Amino acid sequence: MNKPKVIVTRRWPAEVENQLKALYDVQLNESDIPMTADELKLAMQTADALLPTVTDPITSDIIGVENRRVKVIGNFGVGYNNIDINSAKEHGVVVTNTPHVLTDCTADIAMLLLLMSARRAAEGERLILNRQWKGWGPTQLVGQKVTGKTLGLIGFGRIAQAMARKAHHGFGMKILFYVPSTPDPAIVEELQAVRCGSLEELLTEAHFVSLHCPGGAATKHLLNEQRLKLMRPSAHLINTARGDVVDSDALIKALKEHWIAGAGLDVYENEPHLNPGFLELDNVTLLPHLGSASEETRVAMGNRVLNNIAAFFARSEPEDRVV
Repeated sequence: MNKPKVIVTRRWPAEVENQLKALYDVQLNESDIPMTADELKLAMQTADALLPTVTDPITSDIIGVENRRVKVIGNFGVGYNNIDINSAKEHGVVVTNTPHVLTDCTADIAMLLLLMSARRAAEGERLILNRQWKGWGPTQLVGQKVTGKTLGLIGFGRIAQAMARKAHHGFGMKILFYVPSTPDPAIVEELQAVRCGSLEELLTEAHFVSLHCPGGAATKHLLNEQRLKLMRPSAHLINTARGDVVDSDALIKALKEHWIAGAGLDVYENEPHLNPGFLELDNVTLLPHLGSASEETRVAMGNRVLNNIAAFFARSEPEDRVV
């Protein structure tokens, strides 16, 4: 029996690529250059499974290409707003993601950004690298204390809860959260968390605000100019969710005019083409989408995809099916 044809859109950890080579007729992306829309269409026509990443836009035009052969899309990432889910559903294409395995590492990055922003670590590093540091001084790069402060979480899923545990148990932080759904009461009690009745209430009360909601049309520019103005002048915004949840122009204005003290960002609108206004600011910490970037997590994500497509080809239900 012929092996299913699988096309991978980017480089994956070598351990996972080797498994793909053993199990499938696989086409890897050795150059690691993102595939164009035409290349993705051709992949849909010539493979049984497409394995994209969260930065590959799998649009309705790509899914609906004539003579489509792909029957399953195994997304490498927990988020799947890069895929037109309605189109996949309409065309009977199965879509899977990789939940659970990247929770702790993404929460670690969120805490890293919170600490770096609060203590002005990126500014301090630039001072050293630019050979501008003249020595210790009582008023040099004075930031904000983290321990005992209030962390507001927009969204309260696995990553938000993991960050809350690190913040509450590690730094004695008070936890606020805002989410439309009803969370597990046991987790709320463990964290002594307080649910806010509105997003506006959370923004007003929190010293640090961290975003953990999905991307997409429903949350596009959830944090706009009006809502950013509700935050404390000493507050910091952390985003490890999706770039389009924040209006970039409004955030740059907020940082430039000091409506808020700082921001720590791992994701951006139109990434990797981030708004150049961010590069002119001192009070922002910028990371290149490192949320899940640990060896253990990236291998686990790849294995999760492997398990999902193996189940599909065995005519079983993939564990992480989203449509």
